[in-house]
Amino acid sequence: MIKKSTNWPVTVIIALCSLLILFPLYMTVAIALKNPEEMARSIFSLPTGLHFENFANAIKATNFFNALGNSATITVTAVVFILLTNSMVAYAIARNMNKRFFKTLYFYFISAMFIPFQIIMLPVVKVTTDLHMNNIPGLIILYIVYGLAFNVFVYVGYIRSIPYELEEAATVDGASTWGTFWRIIFPLLAPVNATIGILSCLSTWNDFMLPLILLGNQDSYTLPLVQYVFQGQFSTDFNLAFASYLLALSPMIVIYLFAQKWIIGGLTQGSIK
Repeated sequence: MIKKSTNWPVTVIIALCSLLILFPLYMTVAIALKNPEEMARSIFSLPTGLHFENFANAIKATNFFNALGNSATITVTAVVFILLTNSMVAYAIARNMNKRFFKTLYFYFISAMFIPFQIIMLPVVKVTTDLHMNNIPGLIILYIVYGLAFNVFVYVGYIRSIPYELEEAATVDGASTWGTFWRIIFPLLAPVNATIGILSCLSTWNDFMLPLILLGNQDSYTLPLVQYVFQGQFSTDFNLAFASYLLALSPMIVIYLFAQKWIIGGLTQGSIK
């Protein structure tokens, strides 16, 4: 019987990294539960009293539930259409990689991953304004398009690992290409769909820059945008701000904690050709 030994250097490094990750979370919770007097005495200490009124005041100051509804609408709609459209594009490319057009299209999508958003930011603002897309529907369309490069990369790797014989059998049974995709391929994409869905959900929910430059109507603001209400010209109400940050982050933290195994599993399977 082989005796297992503990790799202490690696264990210590992992413990230190865990502390580095947990410390900002501790600071966020501690500041959110303090009042300004406790903040002035020590920013690192535990709160002497639990000031839950900070959360109520933050909800009122940010019109939280309106922003929550906007963020939820944008995120859910974008994720659903990302899964439906991006998977179809990737399927067409993966099954026609021997053709020059589809191979070129694949590398064209991959190249988009290396273009910083700041380079195309001003043209996006100009085009969306001219097309009257500076609203929530326009924002959803942009999220669907911007995720295409990475999503196609992951989908194509996964689809190419699916035996082509399954599609040949479906064709023999009289299934069309459309029917084959929805009845055979799409159900098999469940692991990678979970991965892309969760990553898209996190990035869309937490995005600040695109809604900032696109949404002009305050009634359309998302949760990241309404955090600006706590930033004054000469001061910032950190207690209310951090309480609001926790409220905005909580849904995604819960989702990620329950779904992280699918992210890792889907990326691993998607890397196999």
